[in-house]
Amino acid sequence: LALNPSREGAATASLALSFLKRGKINSAGKMDYIIRTIRDPEKPNTLEELEVVTESCVEVQEIGEDEYLVIIRFTPTVPHCSLATLIGLCLRIKLQRCLPFRHKLEIYISEGTHSTEEDINKQINDKERVTAAMENPNLREIVEQCVMEPD
Repeated sequence: LALNPSREGAATASLALSFLKRGKINSAGKMDYIIRTIRDPEKPNTLEELEVVTESCVEVQEIGEDEYLVIIRFTPTVPHCSLATLIGLCLRIKLQRCLPFRHKLEIYISEGTHSTEEDINKQINDKERVTAAMENPNLREIVEQCVMEPD
C-alpha cells in the first residue's frame, strides 16, 4: 500500500495504514485486508482476486490530528464495466463501516481504465447520491451481499 504521510506523524499514518491494510486479526491470528474480501457483484470472486483492488491502490495521508485522507483507486475488469459505480459504492460502504479512525474517503477509478470514469468518480464521491443509493432496498441488499465477511 502506498503511504503519503505529511511531514509529521509518519508513525501514526503508518499505524493507520497498517490497520487499513491488515484489518483485523481472526481466530487463527492471520491478518486480513479490509477491502480484499469484498465480492464482485457479478462473479463469485473477490475484488482482490480479480485485481480490481490491489495493495497499491490505497493511499493514506494525514490531514489533521488523528484524521486521515484515504484514497482508493480501483481498476474495473473491462473499460465498459457496467457495475463500476456499484463496486465503488461497495468500497465506500465497507471502509466507512470498518475504519477505526476519523477519515475522509475518496474513491476513484484508476485513470484511463473506464470509458466513463469521470462521471462515475463524481457519483461515488457524492454523499447525497451515496445516501440515496443506500436507501434503495434492492441496491442495499446487493451491497450488503458484496461487503459481507465470508464465514
